[in-house]
Amino acid sequence: MHPIHDVDVLLLLATAVSSKRRPAELAEIMAAADLLQGSIPLDVDLAAAFLRLSVQDLIGEEAGGFTLTRGGREFMSGIAHKRKAEAAERLLGVKQALADYTPKDEGTAIALATEQISAAILAHRVFLKSPGRNMLVPKPKPAVDKSKRPGQWRRGDGGSRSRH
Repeated sequence: MHPIHDVDVLLLLATAVSSKRRPAELAEIMAAADLLQGSIPLDVDLAAAFLRLSVQDLIGEEAGGFTLTRGGREFMSGIAHKRKAEAAERLLGVKQALADYTPKDEGTAIALATEQISAAILAHRVFLKSPGRNMLVPKPKPAVDKSKRPGQWRRGDGGSRSRH
């Protein structure tokens, strides 16, 4: 049994979220990690996680970005996902599945310099301060009025209707 690092789990899920349609840039992966956890791990830890996950053939480099490999997509599809699950529940599910994972093949190692990761983290933080919109940032939830039940109409006559 190999040790499972929390950074590995976060990086794997952030890569899966950010690279659904095309390979994701580092800044997009950092935005997804920030969305999932509320913070971004240290650049040194992320560089080590990229190396571990790429050697396990879960993350690969493609067209100047990063995406899940075929083995990574199979791994993520094997995990039971709840669409409405909170991020902590998703991370725990991936961590439990990663504990039982044994790679079929050895992947190509991705050795990123900490300077590259630091630049991506900085680019994400600069983007957050800009007036542009980030699609990875969750939408604020509207305040719910407890006196009204959603979807129910209030009737002026006390709620009863008589049919004649």
